[in-house]
Amino acid sequence: MSSVLNPTTITQRLSDLDWSAIRDSISQLGYGLTPPVLTREECTALIGLYSSDEVFRSHIIMARYRFGRGDYKYFNYPLPPAVQALRENTYRQLAPLANDWNRALGISEPFPQEHSAFLAQCKARGQTRATPLLLHYEEDDFNCLHQDLYGDVAFPLQLTLFLLHRARLSYSRLVIAR
Repeated sequence: MSSVLNPTTITQRLSDLDWSAIRDSISQLGYGLTPPVLTREECTALIGLYSSDEVFRSHIIMARYRFGRGDYKYFNYPLPPAVQALRENTYRQLAPLANDWNRALGISEPFPQEHSAFLAQCKARGQTRATPLLLHYEEDDFNCLHQDLYGDVAFPLQLTLFLLHRARLSYSRLVIAR
């Protein structure tokens, strides 16, 4: 992986975000916007991974499943360090909000504070595949609203990073889930 994708600097940028305001926005509006989390160079490096089959476990052509038009690839374990840093640090900030929602819905099972403990819960229920993915779109491509669930354990929030948008021709999204 490119030295551009330094998980330590990504972790620091994530910790510098105003998570209280982000959580409030998600609670009030259903989404939270952040300032840019990744640099242009980091976005380019992540997009560059798309041509490398070694880091992905599967490739989905969305039209085949009526998910939209475009394609995406699920990362395989071990995740690239930058993706792992994004996943762990975002989960840690959003788990309290997910627990607030569970309490409001009368769901007694809380999400653990640490992502590794959440993954252990998933593994105990047979959910072992990596779920972070990298989407690729060309002009006029789109993604229909759908969920990719792999069992009964699911975290209700996800981080979506828009990596690049060049002259309305193509862009990619990195989605960090479970």
